[in-house]
This record gives sequence, structure tokens and C-alpha cells, in this order.
Amino acid sequence: MRAVLVWSIAGGAIAGVLFRPRGWPEAVWACLGAMLFLVFGLIPFGSALVAVGKGIDVYLFLTGMMLLAELARREGVFDWLASLAVSAAKSSRTRLFALVYLVGTVVTIFLSNDATAVVLTPAVYAAVKKARVEPLPYLFICAFIANAASFVLPISNPANLVVYGKNLPPLWAWLRVFLLPSAGSIIATYLVLRWSVRKELTGQVEDSSDGVTLSKEGRRAFWGILFTGAILIAASAFGIDLGLPTCIAALLSVLVVTRGSRSAMTEIGKGVSWSVLPLVAGLFVLVEAVNRVGALSDMSHFLQTCSQMPGLQGSLAVSFGIAALSNLVNNLPSGLLAGGAVPAAHVPALIRDSVLIGVDLGPNLSVTGSLATVLWLIALRREGEHVTGWHFLKMGALIMPPALLLAIGAVWLVSH
Repeated sequence: MRAVLVWSIAGGAIAGVLFRPRGWPEAVWACLGAMLFLVFGLIPFGSALVAVGKGIDVYLFLTGMMLLAELARREGVFDWLASLAVSAAKSSRTRLFALVYLVGTVVTIFLSNDATAVVLTPAVYAAVKKARVEPLPYLFICAFIANAASFVLPISNPANLVVYGKNLPPLWAWLRVFLLPSAGSIIATYLVLRWSVRKELTGQVEDSSDGVTLSKEGRRAFWGILFTGAILIAASAFGIDLGLPTCIAALLSVLVVTRGSRSAMTEIGKGVSWSVLPLVAGLFVLVEAVNRVGALSDMSHFLQTCSQMPGLQGSLAVSFGIAALSNLVNNLPSGLLAGGAVPAAHVPALIRDSVLIGVDLGPNLSVTGSLATVLWLIALRREGEHVTGWHFLKMGALIMPPALLLAIGAVWLVSH
């Protein structure tokens, strides 16, 4: 009975995040679920606090990225990038589509998938608005590439650090395993997404406006983003948690660009979507609650069962299984769950690598699949755009399975 109640509350919280009944923000439903666990005595208050504390690195990382995004928006960096993109497209919608996809890939690889959702989405919206084209085909790029390219490097997705923990491979060993699967994921996602929106890409970009010149403050904000990216790569190389360096780099960028102006910093702070932080905290409590009713043991058993199957079959089973779980409960909880189960189950490297791909790429099926997609939805609403869960699911059902199949086939090939 206890387990049923826990899973019912967890399922209700995730459904609330997905469908947003009454238009309430995602954070309300995640926190409501966490509160119900406490009210019904399903998790002690102290354990809930510990669970929330486990997310400190994630909170700091997201805070840094959101501050950078708002700083860039305020100083006109997005308008400048939009002008460059439209100019480079040379009146071609398909060329603009390919350019946005390329930029999204680079941002995801070197700044993480959450940065693509938080930082790139407003820039893309500014570009398509400037180009006077239908925005959604280009905005969908930000959502899908954020997950498709999120296992090129260890820093490309915070979930990578969660799944591997202290056993994170050195950079070259990582690339040997994941470079080919990542290439397959990125290419397959592009081809299917490009085909899905082919009708909207006919015609030309209609833009006759003058180019945008970046101000001195805007140039500083742009360099702040590049500086933060360099800090992320360095922190990853030295095995340092990413949250604190990201947050410090972002705060320094804000201080330098605004020259310490209290009014400017207050304006930037007001523009940040702070509700993301309690949303993530609520998800950490959700994971702790389901762990207390045997979820970790069930996950370990599932991984062991898959490891006993023939190589490719077991790899596909575990990746699609983890992908399904990620879309049900979000990949942050599923990554935390899998990260705890992998060492306990003593599974071979191929199964562990397939778990990672399922956690990273599998969420491209639904809007609740990954934290990056939830952040993308929030960014869209700020721009006045809305995407329903059903619309995203129809796109994801076409895009995610072939990319996951190709990536798993590649990781199996590399392992032999």
C-alpha cells in the first residue's frame, strides 16, 4: 500500500509537470508532490532535506546559465546573433535551419544541453522573428539537439556525471566510446527533424533590416558566455563539479558588464525564471521517495537481466527501457536512479554505456523527458510561444527511436 501511494503521488506530480493543470507552473506540481510525501509520512523531513541538498551542484549550474541568458538578452547579444544568422542564411530557410542546427550542436557540446535550452532558445527566437518565418521548426531544433548531442563530451549533459559518478572515463576514453554514437544521434535527429518540418522550410527568408551592431556591454556579455564555456571545459578536465564554477563565472560576467550597478543587476535578477530551482528540488525529493520503496533494487534487477541477454539485444533493451522511464519521470530522476544502480548491479561496460545513451537521448520523445526540454518550454512561454505535450510527442515519436537505434548500434560496434 505504501509503495502504491508513493508511485501514485510521483505519477501525479509528473503528470502535473507535463500538462500544467490550471496553467500552474511546473514547479508547483513538483513541490506539491514533495509536500504530499511529507504529509503522508512517506519520507522523513530530514531525508527530504538531504535529497534537496544533493541537487546543490545542479542549482548552481542552472543559476549561472540563467543569469548568463538574461544578461545576454538585456545587452542585445541575441539580437546581434540573430542578425548574423539571418545574414548567413542568404535568404534560404533551409540554410537558416541547418545553421541553427549547427550552432545548437556546438552549444550543447561545449556548454551543455541546459545551456542550449536556456541560452540558445531566445537567440533562435530572435533570429526567426527577424527573418519573418514560422518559428516552431527552428525552435524545435533547440529542444531536440539539446538531447541528441548531449553525450559527445562529459560536460554536454550534467546527467553524464550522475550516471558515471567517480568512475567518469578520461576525455579520450570517453570520445573513443561515444564519438561515433553521438555522430549517429546528431545526424539521424537532423534528417528526421528536417523531413518533419519540410513544408515550413519552403520559400525564402524575408528580411530587409539593417545589421545589428553589438554594444560595448554586449561584447562583454558575449565574452562572458565564452569565458564560462572555457571554465566548464577546464572544470571537467580536472574532475571538478560544474555548478560552482559556472555560477561564479556568470556572476563575474554580470558584475563586469553592469559595472556593479544595483538597478541593472536587479533587473537581470527579475528576468530569471527562478521557478526552475524548486522544480529540480522537487524532483530530487521524488527520487528519494521512490528509492525508499525499492526502486533502486528494481533498477538493479532490470540492469542485471539486460546484461544477461546477447550483447546488442541487452543494449537495446536497457537503452529503450531507461528511455521509457526517463519520459515517465524525467531523466534527472531516472539518471539518479540508474547512477546508483549501475555500480550495485556490477554490469558490463556496454550496459553502462547504453544506460547513459538512454538517459541522454531517450528523453527526446516527450516534453517531460529531460530537464533541458522543460527549460526549453519555459523559455518558449517567455517569448509567447506554446507547444503542447501532444504536439511534441508526435514529433518525438518520429525523431527519437531511429536516433536511439543508430546510437546503440554504434556503441555496440565500438565495444567489439
